[in-house]
Amino acid sequence: MSSGGEAGVKVDKTEALAQLLSADAERSRDEPEIAANIGAQLQHMGLSTWSISVQRRLRDALGRLKPKRVIEVGGGIGHRSAWIYDLFTVDGFTPERYDIIENGAKFAVILHRLMTRFEAESYTKIVVGVLDALVGETLAWKAASSTGLEVGDAPIQPEADAIIVDGISASRAKNVELMLPFLATGGVLFTLEPDMPVGDVKEDDEDGMALVDGFNAWIELIQSCNETHHIGFMPLFGGTLVAMVKK
Repeated sequence: MSSGGEAGVKVDKTEALAQLLSADAERSRDEPEIAANIGAQLQHMGLSTWSISVQRRLRDALGRLKPKRVIEVGGGIGHRSAWIYDLFTVDGFTPERYDIIENGAKFAVILHRLMTRFEAESYTKIVVGVLDALVGETLAWKAASSTGLEVGDAPIQPEADAIIVDGISASRAKNVELMLPFLATGGVLFTLEPDMPVGDVKEDDEDGMALVDGFNAWIELIQSCNETHHIGFMPLFGGTLVAMVKK
């Protein structure tokens, strides 16, 4: 890993991502109190979230990167966001901007409450909308801005040092592909490997077929990205954390 550029620390393009994804022995293994409370609330609501092992390792990686610009896709009710805010609090680090993208307005209200609890209004932007549309609008804004036109603010910040991509397994590959162009030089995209289909899936099983198609899309994405990105995989309890950085 090497210093320089926009973020506090950049990943050396000649190195593997194993160091970035390794555990930080100096950090607490306990789940932050606010994150734990949100995790319990998720269980009551019947909603899924990334495992504590995955959240902890993502926290460790972000702690090494110290990104100035962060985008989180799929904020939900803020379980992962609470881990990230806790990292900023513990490290005394304030990013320039942290975009939390969430499809549902109801969850956005909960995210807003979390943001104010951490007094993070100055650098957090909660963006509500469908990712495809938000990406299209931002890319159009970027194109217009390059011509010198005054077009207001972009829905999403056009470049980020750290991007965290969530979403249902069926759309994980699509979401990652949409967000890769937003990576700044030396920036890292983190995601969780989608669920692998198990057993035979009937053609009339829409959910099952969506999972199969989504996993096939993931395999194709990884194969194509091997040409353009360094990719690191870290198997953990509850899933495999994946990190991608441009070559």
